[in-house]
Amino acid sequence: MALLVCLIVLAGCSSSQRIETHDPGPTTAEDLSMERALIISSAKQAMGTPYKWGGNSLESGVDCSGLVQVAYRAAGIDVPRTSNQQYQTLEHRDQARPGDLLFFGAGDRATHVGIYLGQREMIHAPGSGREVTVSSLDIRYWRKHYLGAAGPAP
Repeated sequence: MALLVCLIVLAGCSSSQRIETHDPGPTTAEDLSMERALIISSAKQAMGTPYKWGGNSLESGVDCSGLVQVAYRAAGIDVPRTSNQQYQTLEHRDQARPGDLLFFGAGDRATHVGIYLGQREMIHAPGSGREVTVSSLDIRYWRKHYLGAAGPAP
């Protein structure tokens, strides 16, 4: 019985993966391209904005991919509307850099996206009844559902 419990625990741990990031040190605006700095600044201005399914306006609310559209639009970059369209069409990266997108879901379908801020944190619109917030990437849920990173910002 104890062996079975150990195997179950180990199997659960093996399904979580580390989210690879690249932080060149304490991230400051000077360390980032102008586009990445604008993306992060715009996303941070959305803090506290209510979640609204299908929303892409800070005035009326945003969903996760709508937050990405708002932040990237501030940097003059157009991205597809849904998290899955963003995941399927944007250039993938082995390591997330500040301003890149982090995708979560199952199989090859993204159901959630956040913007990597650096220092193993992302900003995202987590879901109904909540607001745009910052979350740690070291939370097991995110590691378990992580699909990959992508982003068109230089």
